Amino acid sequence: MTLSTFKQENDIEPIGFTVSTFPSNQRLQVVTLSSETMAAFEQTSIHFPLQSVEYKPFLRFAIAEALDKICHYTLGKVLSATLNNRNTSAFLLQYEQNSLVNTETEEALGNLHVLLSTAISHLIGIPNFDSMYGKYYARFTVRNVDNSDSYLRQAHRRMELHNDGTYVNEHTDFVLMMKMAEENMEGGDSLLLHMDDWQDLDKFYHHPMAKQNIQWGAPPSKNIDYKMHHPVFFEEDSNGKPHMLFIDQFAEPQNRAEGLYLYAMSESLESENNCFNVSLPVGSMLVVQNHVWMHGRDKFVAHEGLRRELLRQRGHFTK
Repeated sequence: MTLSTFKQENDIEPIGFTVSTFPSNQRLQVVTLSSETMAAFEQTSIHFPLQSVEYKPFLRFAIAEALDKICHYTLGKVLSATLNNRNTSAFLLQYEQNSLVNTETEEALGNLHVLLSTAISHLIGIPNFDSMYGKYYARFTVRNVDNSDSYLRQAHRRMELHNDGTYVNEHTDFVLMMKMAEENMEGGDSLLLHMDDWQDLDKFYHHPMAKQNIQWGAPPSKNIDYKMHHPVFFEEDSNGKPHMLFIDQFAEPQNRAEGLYLYAMSESLESENNCFNVSLPVGSMLVVQNHVWMHGRDKFVAHEGLRRELLRQRGHFTK
């Protein structure tokens, strides 16, 4: 999809940013905020201290409004249109480099990135409470050695393709994943697969187990003390196409039929050649429609000083 095609389909003229397509997969839209837009947002963010934004939820909408106003109210429309179009339903948002002047320390830059991600999430919906971090967002660091109880922080293995929100009782329409900082990094690309590009989709969607309830749980680090029960394919969209909610690590099959169905599905997803890699620059974020896109992470190359800080927001759409 070229920029002109995007404007024809959505009747929106981007102001303060550009829209293009990701080179290896045209479903993924690349939204680049101009240096002027980021400079104006940086100046505006001075009026929104991070602690105040964490304590007062209405300020999160105010900062989203501020960013949208800088873009003459075209950014929110473009992002929502992208996520609501099943053929795209994902974007990589970044900003032109060398556009910031007041973020000389890593802490200041990190705070600005939290505010930027907050503005984006509140232009498309509302983030759910993240029990792991105790806020509406989570910040965590991947290092060379980790003893955590999930694959999230384990650097030297591939995090398999999955949807988020399988083990919580909130509806998880979107996932936002932002790269905050990194040192001594090689590898660790994001992995993406649109479910309509999954060649075995029909095989598993029409399987007798497809809409049978599966039990889903979480390890202690997630701070969730209940179980969820739902099928892998849990609803259809307005065009009758399926939505999906699956993760291999937190499924808890209760019999052989469930276990073998989930095993075969995981093997199929991990061998799918339509999965593609996305390398994110620091300060950029991926935002995906969670029930249409599966995401994961490639393994890192070992290095004693390996460090990557990430931010996550997961939430539901609003009108």
